[in-house]
Amino acid sequence: MIRYALAILLVAGPAQVLAQDSTPGLELWGKIHEVFSHPRCANCHVGTDRVPMWSGPEYGAAPRPHGMNISGKGADDGANYLVCTTCHSKQNSATPHGPPGATSKGVAEWKLAPVEMQWFGKSSAEICKQFKAKESNGNREIAALAHHVTTEPLVLWAWTVESERKPPYSAKELGKIVEDWGMAGAPCPTK
Repeated sequence: MIRYALAILLVAGPAQVLAQDSTPGLELWGKIHEVFSHPRCANCHVGTDRVPMWSGPEYGAAPRPHGMNISGKGADDGANYLVCTTCHSKQNSATPHGPPGATSKGVAEWKLAPVEMQWFGKSSAEICKQFKAKESNGNREIAALAHHVTTEPLVLWAWTVESERKPPYSAKELGKIVEDWGMAGAPCPTK
């Protein structure tokens, strides 16, 4: 009987320890997901329909497709329909809820994230798996992902608005959270 109880402890014990060990990493992922699912990020991380979204408190309770029938189908910068930079210039509009701007090396740059990086409408677990998988994250290791979220001009644009519309955590804080998540084993939630 003692051997049986010991065998159960040896089998169950390591599984419990592993579950406990992933908790800090999962908490870190939760913070990353807060940013990635924020409208300033998710609205342009759309799927194969390539239709950017309008969501967030300023747009009402339900998300809706970007106005003016905007689509990135065939060209992530909208070139097949209406080029994003027609409205989105180098800087944010001074008009409340006007078109935000973004630059890369001083040039207006606005485009959708690659379809492999769709976040809009996906669960935390799905986004986490995408973010970790090199096939869908631009072939990046965790350190390169942390670098990407802290240096890429189009990513940094998300924080160039009034405080009530900014994602939680600064880009620098997000980069550190991504690094710490990687050091914690980069666990993903199951749901």
